[in-house]
Amino acid sequence: MLRQLLRRLSVAATAVVTALTGALAVLPPPAQAATVDTGAWYVLVNRHSGKALDLYDFAAADGAPIVQWARNDGNQQQWRFVSSGDGYYRLKSRHSGKVLDVYEWNAEGGAQIVQWADLNGWNQQFRLADSDGGHVRLINRHSGKALEAWEWATSDGARVSQWDDLNGANQQWRLVKLGSGDSGGGDGSGAWPSDTGSVHQTETREVGTFFDGGMKRYYGIGDGGQGESQDPMFVVANGGTIQNVIIDAPAGDGIHCEGSCTIRNVWWNDVGEDAATFKSPSSSARYLVEGGGAKSGSDKVFQHNGAGTVTIRDFQVHSSGKLYRACGNCSSSYQRHVVMDGVTARSTKVLAGINTNWGDTARFSRITVYGSATICEKYRGVPKGSEPEKIGSGADGVNCLYSSSDITYR
Repeated sequence: MLRQLLRRLSVAATAVVTALTGALAVLPPPAQAATVDTGAWYVLVNRHSGKALDLYDFAAADGAPIVQWARNDGNQQQWRFVSSGDGYYRLKSRHSGKVLDVYEWNAEGGAQIVQWADLNGWNQQFRLADSDGGHVRLINRHSGKALEAWEWATSDGARVSQWDDLNGANQQWRLVKLGSGDSGGGDGSGAWPSDTGSVHQTETREVGTFFDGGMKRYYGIGDGGQGESQDPMFVVANGGTIQNVIIDAPAGDGIHCEGSCTIRNVWWNDVGEDAATFKSPSSSARYLVEGGGAKSGSDKVFQHNGAGTVTIRDFQVHSSGKLYRACGNCSSSYQRHVVMDGVTARSTKVLAGINTNWGDTARFSRITVYGSATICEKYRGVPKGSEPEKIGSGADGVNCLYSSSDITYR
């Protein structure tokens, strides 16, 4: 009922404008359709809601829904325009590599918009139609309908759908260009986000199983240096998630994961002691760092003291020592594993340091290095109180697992 009323109001408003002007012919001709840089990544911000076109919950599967969400410039909100010719484009997700798709070739108003493997079908192609104020509408080639925030919603997670092109504010999108992209999709080298506010935090915050920081900047613990045994800013419970946080100096020992955890779209402006420490003694523990980035970790960024597997995906690291270190002299020795996929490193010395005598492994794919870096350093782990010995570096097919095609140097 609300939707029908809004549609009628839109039609009525058009009639009033026509009557007042005497004839539409006196209006100036529409501007030429907007052009895009097919080598850049964009965030698309809806004019009505102010929220960004978003791949829900960092999904990677075909059929995952497209929604709107508060802008955070994460890889799940970055899109590249791939030309299909004749003025049409596919919108490819930086996170998944998949494209916007009108599900099951539905031509009806209200059809679901999802992501799907890039097949270059007409249901995956959109042309840009100009609106005022620097906004555009995205018109699907198959249905002829416009991409919109469904039912004029303003909430996070609200669906994105298609409807007749009425040039409503909920059908208008601002294209925010973030920078040059590459053909692979999702190498973790996107723009660094701005904060939405700041929080001075002087005591560790126990966040339980879920915390969304709303892209605010958190700081205030420790001295900003590399001194050991500083308190963390956040402690995440086993199975928990922390997301959409910017951490600034002083930040103590960053984030502690007590068990399996997800760290999603978290950015460290200045790594103090460590950005995050993974602590579970369980070999089945799984830690996921997805999106985000870290700067100025002069010693190391991620410290793996417990057991299990750390996955670092679509992440960027700047001006740091080691991105990941499996502890070589902790009070308890474990077998540890790290997987890096879609990592970009700038002015960083080492991506991973592992202990081969304990059976540690490090796997790498879609790695981009600006300048030079050691991909995988090998150590001989020792008991607490001793200093681990560096014994080599490089791919070996056993502990350090990658090939030349997995690493791109620029």
